Amino acid sequence: MVNIIEITEFEAPELDIYARKTEAQLLNRDKPEEGIFIAESPKVIERALDAGYVPISALVEKKQIAGEAKCIIERLSEEQLNEILIYTAESEVLTQLTGFQLTRGMLCAMHRRDLPKVEDICKNARRIAILENVMNPTNVGAIFRSAAAMNIDAILLTSGCSNPLYRRAIRVSMGTTFQIPWTFVNNSCSWPEEGIDILHKMGFKTAALALSDNSVRIDDEKLMQEEKLAIILGTEGDGLATETIADCDYTVKIPMTHGVDSLNVAAASAVAFWQLAVAI
Repeated sequence: MVNIIEITEFEAPELDIYARKTEAQLLNRDKPEEGIFIAESPKVIERALDAGYVPISALVEKKQIAGEAKCIIERLSEEQLNEILIYTAESEVLTQLTGFQLTRGMLCAMHRRDLPKVEDICKNARRIAILENVMNPTNVGAIFRSAAAMNIDAILLTSGCSNPLYRRAIRVSMGTTFQIPWTFVNNSCSWPEEGIDILHKMGFKTAALALSDNSVRIDDEKLMQEEKLAIILGTEGDGLATETIADCDYTVKIPMTHGVDSLNVAAASAVAFWQLAVAI
């Protein structure tokens, strides 16, 4: 029998992790081994479980215990349920949670995992994406979703990027942050010098997406035929660092009309992944 604990007040300390902890507190940079993230909605939680993430507790709208959350609750083994706290409350309590209407009635707190090395997630890859200082979690989530849809094998992020396990990034990605292997490149080396050098040693050609006249079109035949390709995307506004572009094998531009000079980085990623990915 599942032990479900009912919460009647929004101020209850059991809701702190969901309602009052900041992303920085959940990430816990001082003790990363104790880091936590929040997955929202049964579909996203299911993808996290499929990827092997370990749940700590769940928060379920009362009417969803027998609704959309039922399959997730049933999926957890009896052994896990003895350890995992499942809280529930009426909608009047939970709607005080910012954005709860977007969660489809269920939240789950989960343990973070140690991040892999660049070499480990790239050794068998043919197409990877690198995000340089992409700070907006919505853009990060959207890029992950496009990467999953367009057959990108792995994603590397520089230290200036928003964390892919921030709530908004997970939500926008629809849980694909659990499906695409990823890591922070700065955990293994400096960027861009050492990072691009490692990619070159692993056989990757590097393609910097940049608004430069000294570039090739994204449908350049030679570019598309590269056996192993790293597609590098920069942050909104500033784009890629000058030294990153200089270190890359290609500078790549998406042709545009009607006087449009740039795309949102998430939109640009979808175009690039579709054009340059290995055929599905």
